[in-house]
Amino acid sequence: MITIGITGGIGSGKSIVSTLMELSGIPVYIADEESKRLTQKSPAIRKGLTDLFGETIYTPNGLDKKKLAGLIFNDPEILQKVNNIIHPEVFKDFISWTELQHKNICALESAILFESGFNKFTDITLLVYAPEKIRIQRAMDRDHASMDEVKTRVNNQLSDDIKREKANYIIYNDGVRPLIPQVKAFIEKVQNTEEKGKQSNNS
Repeated sequence: MITIGITGGIGSGKSIVSTLMELSGIPVYIADEESKRLTQKSPAIRKGLTDLFGETIYTPNGLDKKKLAGLIFNDPEILQKVNNIIHPEVFKDFISWTELQHKNICALESAILFESGFNKFTDITLLVYAPEKIRIQRAMDRDHASMDEVKTRVNNQLSDDIKREKANYIIYNDGVRPLIPQVKAFIEKVQNTEEKGKQSNNS
């Protein structure tokens, strides 16, 4: 099985690319969504967070997200400790998910693919890129957020320049280059790689 790691900055359109892949028959694990589920359901994450912050980090309704956000805001050391609790459990869940798939290609979508180290467990990394100005406007429209709020979120993410250096492939979602043909061409490349791998194993 070939595993694709999909990433992109806020407002880049990585979720659209993931949806197009799913429509093409490639299952996609959405790490950001699954991590939210796991913070509510995983005993290991619950123990880790309560050991770090105390029992009040959880309420009868689940994780107190507002309190957690306040604790990690502008505190990289605490954020790293939280990530060290959550990320290993997300990765374990991803591995379990891949074992249930019956496809030769699957994908992992994560906004922090490189920051979390998830890229080390994928065969191919794909960056969905759009200029920052476009990304900020999209995020403002989507989240009904101010420019300052979105810029703060952008600045907390790995820069596009670094992501472009790290990624194996780039898809441009800049409103100029059509998106669907790029996704189609990328999938064909991956399928050809997978087919060549099969032939090599059979020879």
